[in-house]
Amino acid sequence: MYIESFVNITSRAWAIPILSSLHEGVAGRQAALLTATGASRTAFAQSMDHLIKMGLLERNPGHGHPLRPEFRLTQFGKEAAALAHKIQRVSTEDDQPLLRKSWTLPVLTSLHTPCHFGDIKRNLHTITDRALSQSLKSMEVKDWVHRSVDETARPPRSIYRTVNTGSVISSITGQEISLSRQ
Repeated sequence: MYIESFVNITSRAWAIPILSSLHEGVAGRQAALLTATGASRTAFAQSMDHLIKMGLLERNPGHGHPLRPEFRLTQFGKEAAALAHKIQRVSTEDDQPLLRKSWTLPVLTSLHTPCHFGDIKRNLHTITDRALSQSLKSMEVKDWVHRSVDETARPPRSIYRTVNTGSVISSITGQEISLSRQ
């Protein structure tokens, strides 16, 4: 999977929990998935629509009531769901609010090796400086990212690297997400 697709998937807060739940075998109906994820109905509906538009989910033909459809993973969805499940498995309930933020997982993916701010920004073409800065700060607070300053560089530059849970997640996503199409 390419980083652009991963950024798109994670742009909805509940996409990763929904995909992980489907991978675990939770029935592809709204009630079952709402219970499994804990999402609000509105946020859940937006995430489901997004996953359908991306081609990760499809309506299960011949199953479910028209007003209570059942959904299933597509082939691409199965790959994304397996990755989502790995991420969910190594995180705790306390980690979920940070994981649901749009840029957390793409930034961690970009940090599978220590990087400067500009390198991360180059890997994530659409991220703004502000979004990247806020994402890095929130992960520093959670102790998922460590920032150090390279005093030998002129001007001194910050180097970011993953630690603790951030490092585990980064190694999982770094193995499966390609940062470039070359």
